[in-house]
Amino acid sequence: VTDGSRIRLNGKGGEGMGGGPPGDLYLRVKLEPHPRFRVDGHDLQIDVPLAPWEAALGATVAVDTLDGTVNLKIPPGSQSGQKLRLRGKGLPRNGEGPGDLFARVKIVVPGTLSPEEEELFSKMAKVSNFKPRQS
Repeated sequence: VTDGSRIRLNGKGGEGMGGGPPGDLYLRVKLEPHPRFRVDGHDLQIDVPLAPWEAALGATVAVDTLDGTVNLKIPPGSQSGQKLRLRGKGLPRNGEGPGDLFARVKIVVPGTLSPEEEELFSKMAKVSNFKPRQS
């Protein structure tokens, strides 16, 4: 069942016209928002916060799924907004395998830096040829 699905309950409605047998009752499904997952049909989406060096160098990070935690390999050079697919980790479907879970990369920078971190970021800024605003 997905958001907006309609379920029919045979014979569970009120009395029919003229006191006849009960009719069918129709229910419309409305999924409540989840604190971690967003639902898209049978697929799920989750944000995965990464430090800049994890995105640049690659990493293996723990990601929550409906079945528990799995280790997701982040490829080097991952970009903010990039989606990584975990097949079969979404919502179940009748007659088919479950949907997928899409982990969306979200690069997060530290709010405050230690003096050593500030020095390292400054050094990287001086030696890097990376120009993010040039095409």
